[in-house]
Amino acid sequence: MATFILIHGGGGSAWDFHLLEAELAGRGHDVVAVNLPIDDEKAGFPEHVDAVVKATGDRRDSDDIVVLGHSYGGFTAPIVAGEFSARLLVMLTPMIPKPGETPADWWGNTGFEDAKDLGDEEKFFNGVPADIVAEAGSHGRNQVSAEWGQPWPLEKWPDVPTKVLIAREDRFFTPEFQRRVVQDRLGFAPDEIDGSHSVSLSHPRALADRLESYLTSDPAA
Repeated sequence: MATFILIHGGGGSAWDFHLLEAELAGRGHDVVAVNLPIDDEKAGFPEHVDAVVKATGDRRDSDDIVVLGHSYGGFTAPIVAGEFSARLLVMLTPMIPKPGETPADWWGNTGFEDAKDLGDEEKFFNGVPADIVAEAGSHGRNQVSAEWGQPWPLEKWPDVPTKVLIAREDRFFTPEFQRRVVQDRLGFAPDEIDGSHSVSLSHPRALADRLESYLTSDPAA
């Protein structure tokens, strides 16, 4: 069984993965859902990575680690995957950084266009059960951490097999946008799954199925 390290997106928390965590744990996997220090104005990339290291503990020595980065967590997940010599890196509806690029610059560099006619619930939580959406607000956090203006520290993509998984009903990072960015930055087409930007809340079982399928296939395929 694998050890899954789950890294949340902007303004999020470990709670974002509670349904996926239950699915994976129920199948016998070890799961570490991390709370990044996004509410600490002094916390940059080193502090984000340190939070993952502390949460993972001795499990970082496992040779069967899968690191998953959701959305803005795509800036932290590749750093962690490289440090942990992970078996697999999964980028979920992600921001995919370039060496030296700041998160603040990513939006303009990729040509992102926000769906200003949609509210946050429509952009992020379409397809998520109403009771989960109602609870989500109490788990959101203000993102004020310092990495926003810091250059992404890796000189190249980590030498870790990588999968990118986008959601077909994502209204925030639309499939068309994500396909283009993934191809431009990583040189391959992403995999696709039904669900919203918050696919771990809208389709946790299907997401767990897909993650398990990656463990039984060639990660580099």
